[in-house]
Amino acid sequence: MDSWAQAPLMYGPGHPGAAAEHGRAPRGTSGRSTRKDWSCSLVVASLLGAFGSSFLYGYNLSVVNAPTPYIKSFYNESWERRHGQSIDQDTLTLLWSVTVSIFAIGGLVGTLMVKLMGKVLGRKYTLLVNNGFAITAALLMACSLQAGAFEMLIVGRFIMGVDGGIALSVLPMYLNEISPKGIRGALGQVTAIFICIGVFAGQLLGLPELLGKESTWPYLFGVIAVPALVQLVSLPFLPESPRYLLFEKHDQAGAEKAFRTFLGKEDVSREVEEVLAESRAQRNVHLVSVLELLRNPFVRWQLITVVVTMACYQLCGLNAIWFYTNSIFGKAGIPPEKIPYITLSTGGIETLAAIFSGLVIERLGRRPLLMGGFGLMALFFGILTVTLTLQDHAPWIPYLSIVCILAIIASFCSGPGGIPFILTGEFFQQPQRPAAFIIAGTVNWLSNFVVGLLFPFIQKSLDTYCFLVFAAVCLLGAIYFYFVLPETKNRTLVEISQAFAKRNKASLPEESTDSAVNDNKVSQRPEQDSTSAPDNYVKNGIV
Repeated sequence: MDSWAQAPLMYGPGHPGAAAEHGRAPRGTSGRSTRKDWSCSLVVASLLGAFGSSFLYGYNLSVVNAPTPYIKSFYNESWERRHGQSIDQDTLTLLWSVTVSIFAIGGLVGTLMVKLMGKVLGRKYTLLVNNGFAITAALLMACSLQAGAFEMLIVGRFIMGVDGGIALSVLPMYLNEISPKGIRGALGQVTAIFICIGVFAGQLLGLPELLGKESTWPYLFGVIAVPALVQLVSLPFLPESPRYLLFEKHDQAGAEKAFRTFLGKEDVSREVEEVLAESRAQRNVHLVSVLELLRNPFVRWQLITVVVTMACYQLCGLNAIWFYTNSIFGKAGIPPEKIPYITLSTGGIETLAAIFSGLVIERLGRRPLLMGGFGLMALFFGILTVTLTLQDHAPWIPYLSIVCILAIIASFCSGPGGIPFILTGEFFQQPQRPAAFIIAGTVNWLSNFVVGLLFPFIQKSLDTYCFLVFAAVCLLGAIYFYFVLPETKNRTLVEISQAFAKRNKASLPEESTDSAVNDNKVSQRPEQDSTSAPDNYVKNGIV
């Protein structure tokens, strides 16, 4: 470690650096600096990245609902043409279950591919290559009816799952690495917002007046190619993650150019030095494998928290809500032909709640939104269980069930729907981040698959009381976050690690701490040697 990197710098009480040293903005400047952080390039990168990635994930969650009867009819016709007899009901149910659940299997495969692709291609080019999976899947699924091969639809769903697995790992990583600390949470919430917009778009296009007809349902899947093509032709004009360029490619000039583009200013010396300081602390650290990360005592509780967060994200029962929506709306007296239009309200509530979360996350923080979201979900699941049990006792009770459904969706999207992806990026150092996202993604997709596999049996056994299982999951999650999760808003990686250190029963390595403490500081004793990149910055009076 260079001596100048270890020398502490003393600030006067009124100096802005005194606040920066503790990971917060000087008093009276936070709002102004936050507004300056939102550059045009940063907004465009987040919107384009999310439109071609998390939007498609949300769209594929809902797009199969509207054409379900037509797809099953297509399966039956294909089977009868090949075998000379109609398909039996059990086989049809199996084929449909495979069609729906294979999306999660593909997601798990895509998650496991992230580390290698991210290392070789980087964040931006991994997203670009991922569009190839989306376009291939769209062509297979859109042409399946014309070809008379239902296998093309199943394979297309699997490939689309691979696309989703890669996107939900790489996109949050990319957004986390290009965003300034002050808006890291708000920018990370873009992932969740576009998932909700994707769900709403799938519901909207599935209406009978649009593409939800027997003759046009293949086009519902062909639409998938449009966001992928938009991202494919536009994202190349935006820079790669500057942290990736500096850490893994050692391209300082490219990193400086990327910082200038994303931050919208010429002087990026402070940001570059922050990354250089972290790089010096990890000079001899290689890209961490999943097994090495699991064995690392310094991040044990960070990993446990990520696993719990991702498991609660999928096991909280939101998928069960979609299962009951149509029947509850029917019980409330809504005509069956009107139900698809009323269902759009759920997608609209999702989107509005996710936008609300993005607006307040930097004010309220991650911890209150997670605890409050899961706590409210547990409350409304309990009320929903009561209303579903008593729905035949009074004509107004089904309407209360509808209110509970909308409240559960809003509670989920206001916090638990997007924050898990943000926390994974905030908890870990650069060499650990790909392995961390692999673990988080694996838990996410396995939990997704388990819910899809077991929920029909839970529902059959417990009927309306199945929601008490999800209420318990949400309540346990809220209690865990209350006791374990520290607030990460506006905090550096070292500060977050120190918050976990006592629970991990391990102190941070001294070298790492020393280097990170020097982030955001201005040195008063520059060296004159210009043989290294850090020394060049010292020579210019930056560090």
